[in-house]
Amino acid sequence: QVQLVESGGGLVQAGGSLRLSCAASGNIFNINAMGWYRQAPGKQRELVAAITSGGSTNYADSVKGRFTISRDNAKNTVHLQMNSLKPEDTAVYYCSAEQTGRLTYRYWGQGTQVTVSS
Repeated sequence: QVQLVESGGGLVQAGGSLRLSCAASGNIFNINAMGWYRQAPGKQRELVAAITSGGSTNYADSVKGRFTISRDNAKNTVHLQMNSLKPEDTAVYYCSAEQTGRLTYRYWGQGTQVTVSS
């Protein structure tokens, strides 16, 4: 089992910045991809950014140039630096991790609220 705990959410005005963090614990070996998803009320969950253990990244078009995902493999943590925040970024942000072996497992954190005021 893998446990994921997010932190860093909060309330910020448009144009401000926040940094989200996610720490993994438990059976943390063979974790490959990690990423951030978000879900606003009444909308579907969407991928925001993802990163592999080798450092390859992928971003949603709506956040390119504003958000940066990074990973510290030694500490089993992933971060999301969010700059130039917009009201449409308001959502619950979830950390996700993929563990690969004979079978592949996905794990999810509890989520952290990000609210951007206009």
